[in-house]
Amino acid sequence: MVWVSRVLLRQYGRFMDDLRIYVRGGSGGMGFPRLGGEGGKGGDVWLVAQEKLTLKKIKDRYPKKRFVAGTGSNSSIVALKGAKGKDCEVMVPTGISVVRDDGEVLGELNKAGERLLVARGGIGGCLATNFLPSKGQNQMIHLDLKLIADVGLVGFPNAGKSSLLTKISHATPQIADYAFTTIKPELGTIKYADFKQITVADLPGLIEGAHANKGRGHSFLKHVERTNQLLFVVDVSGFQLASTMPFRTAFETVILLAKELELYKEELRTKPAILAVNKMDLPNAQEKLDEFMEQLQNPCDYMQSLPTGMIPENPVKFKEIVPISTYSGEGIEKIIMCIRKVLDEEAEKKIEDYQRKQIHSLHLSESS
Repeated sequence: MVWVSRVLLRQYGRFMDDLRIYVRGGSGGMGFPRLGGEGGKGGDVWLVAQEKLTLKKIKDRYPKKRFVAGTGSNSSIVALKGAKGKDCEVMVPTGISVVRDDGEVLGELNKAGERLLVARGGIGGCLATNFLPSKGQNQMIHLDLKLIADVGLVGFPNAGKSSLLTKISHATPQIADYAFTTIKPELGTIKYADFKQITVADLPGLIEGAHANKGRGHSFLKHVERTNQLLFVVDVSGFQLASTMPFRTAFETVILLAKELELYKEELRTKPAILAVNKMDLPNAQEKLDEFMEQLQNPCDYMQSLPTGMIPENPVKFKEIVPISTYSGEGIEKIIMCIRKVLDEEAEKKIEDYQRKQIHSLHLSESS
């Protein structure tokens, strides 16, 4: 088992979802006091989003992780107005948040071609500065990768998320019968007959305490933020992470997952959710499913026996609950259609909300 853990660690090391870099704008050029000449402004540092790029590639290509723009030209008799320093453009992956060391979010880059200014160049020497230039901005920033997917698979290790992804898409994630098989996010695409495509992200398994960054909790949960829909996957027979950990029934698993999401970021509760109850091919699965469904229909009656810290403020309300078996294929087609249905309904709702706001704004403008 130690050998397996080392293999997983080495494999995880090839995937990066956070990179800390140093950026500095160029200094301005010297002014020319005798003739009133102005030095050129220092170059700026820009981040530019590019597809098919990874943080690992950036680190390998620029091991020092330093990005400095050019210095502005000095004013001279030949050119009283100094030329601007050369800008530094840093190509970065799409789907990143840019965060300063102090936690301030500078912006996000979600589409190829989007640009973000992260370090301004200093101004050139001029009359207002006694013809002395200023230095450029400099700071340490984090490139924080968050996958952008339509659907995010949520579940504890070994619930069957990776197996489900292979059934509904063309992805080929690693699958095995031990916990934490998924050590890096995997993306798959569901393709429908009308050419509609929906991306699904299989994310590293949660554990209890993920909201407090136990395991790689924050690395998992930050990716959930960028999905439009959550697909909970639970084992109908329940789950136990290790012999030292308590056994959790399917109902307790759902409650814990909801609590972890709530504690990390309360807004995650508002995302539409579907529940896939996996491993229906196992003995006594139907009996366990019937008990589970009763608990989901009357959650307050069954949560009273749970520790207070484990109970979410509001239980998750699932748009659909689908019993499945990634082994036999039971329920797979239904889950594929449910994913599409819920996403379409949410899209229509957003359009209606937008139209309603536009009409309201129009009425306000006419009455004023």
